[in-house]
Amino acid sequence: MNVKKFTAATSRDALRKVREALGPDAVILSNRPVDGVVEILALASDDVASISSPAPESDMAQPRPSLSIPPETYANRRVAPAPAPAYAVQPESFDMSMMASHMSSMMMQAMNQAKDSAAADMSGMMNEIRAMRGLMESQLAEIAWGTTQQREPQKAGVLREMLAAGFSPSLSRYLIEKLPDGKDAAESLRWIKTVLSRNLTTISNEDEILEKGGVFALVGPTGVGKTTSTAKLAARCVMRHGPEKLALITTDAYRIGGHEQLRIYGKILGVMVHSVKDESDLRIALKELRNKHTVLIDTVGVSQRDQNVAEQVAMLSETGADVKRLLCLNSTSTNETLNEVVRAYQGSGLAGCIMTKLDEAASIGNVLDVVIRQKLKLFYVSNGQRVPEDLHLADRNMLVDRAFRLKRDAAASQFSDAELPLLMANTSNARNDRSLREVSLG
Repeated sequence: MNVKKFTAATSRDALRKVREALGPDAVILSNRPVDGVVEILALASDDVASISSPAPESDMAQPRPSLSIPPETYANRRVAPAPAPAYAVQPESFDMSMMASHMSSMMMQAMNQAKDSAAADMSGMMNEIRAMRGLMESQLAEIAWGTTQQREPQKAGVLREMLAAGFSPSLSRYLIEKLPDGKDAAESLRWIKTVLSRNLTTISNEDEILEKGGVFALVGPTGVGKTTSTAKLAARCVMRHGPEKLALITTDAYRIGGHEQLRIYGKILGVMVHSVKDESDLRIALKELRNKHTVLIDTVGVSQRDQNVAEQVAMLSETGADVKRLLCLNSTSTNETLNEVVRAYQGSGLAGCIMTKLDEAASIGNVLDVVIRQKLKLFYVSNGQRVPEDLHLADRNMLVDRAFRLKRDAAASQFSDAELPLLMANTSNARNDRSLREVSLG
C-alpha cells in the first residue's frame, strides 16, 4: 500500500497536488492542519483496488506438503509435538473483507473531512463574492449618481434639503430616485413634501382616545417624557368626562420620585393614582378599575437594549385587558436610536406613538422618517412642560413643513458636490429595504 503525503498552505492547494500526482480518482485518507499547513494522506485508486479485491483462490488454497514418515517410527518412539508458534496466521483465516471494510471506513472519513474543508472554502469564496458585489454596487451607484448630478442638478439640491431636515440617506435616495422627470427644484421639493405627508398616519380627532376610552399604557426609554405626557392626557380626559371617569396607574417604582410626580398631577386633577409592582398587581388593579371610562398607565422607563423591555411588553399584553401601548419617541434622538426603540418596544404591535420634546429638537425629519418607515400611527406631539397646553394633535402637513424649516447646523449637514455621490453609494442596498418598498408614492 503506497500512501503518499502532501502538504500545502490551503486545502485547495493540497488537493490540487493530490490530483496532479495521483489523478482525479485518488482516495483521501486524512486531511488535517499540521504546524500551520494542511497535510493530506492519499492513496492511488489502483492501490485501493488491489487491496479491496479478494486474492485468487489458487493463491489462497495451496496444497499442504505431505509428511513421509516410516511406519516403524510410530512403533519405535513417540514423536513430541512441535511447539505452537507465538503468532500464526493460516492463509485461509486472513479475512480480506474485514480489511476492505476498514479501508472503506477510512475512506469515508477522509471524504467527509474533505467535504467539510471544501464547504468551508466555498463559504469563504461566497463571502468574498458578496463583498466584491457590494463594492461593485457601491462604485456603480457612485458613478450613476455623479452622472445624475450633472444631468439633473435640481435633484442634488432636493437631496441636500432632505438630509438637512434630518431624513435618512436611504429614504432620501429612494424618493429622489422616484422623483418624476421634468420638475424644477421647487416642484421637486413640493412633490417630496406631498409624498412624506401622504405616508404619515395620524388620528383626525381625539375621539379615538377621549370618546372611545379604554386602557392606554405610555411606554418608552427613560427620559422621553412619559409621565408628563400621561398627565397631559389625563387632564384632557378630565376636562371631557370628569375625574370620576379616569384612573391613573404607575409602574414606576424604581425611579426616585417617579410615582410621586404622577401623584402630584393626580391630586391636582382629583384622580386617584394606583401603584403596582408586577403583572399580578396590574391584573388586580385593572380588574378593580374595569368600570372606568379611561385608564392611563405610566410605565417605568427601560432602555431599548435592556432585556426587561420584553418582560414589560409581556406584562402589559397578558393582563387580560386590552391594553393599547403608545410609544413615546424623543424627537432629539438620532434615526438609528429611534429605530432601535421601535424594534424593541414593537412586541405584538403598537397602537401608536407620541412625539415628545419637539421644542428641544434641532430637526425632526429623523423621527418622521422612523414613523413613516415603521408604519406607526402618530397620535400627539408634545412641545413643552405645560399641562395640558403643550400636547397637540399631530398635523402631518404642519410637521413636514416644520421639518424642512428646521435646518441643522450648516457645517454638520451641508455636503459638497463631491461628497454626495459617495453618500448615495453607501445607500446602494436601500432598494432591498422592505420599509422603503412600502412607501406610497401616489
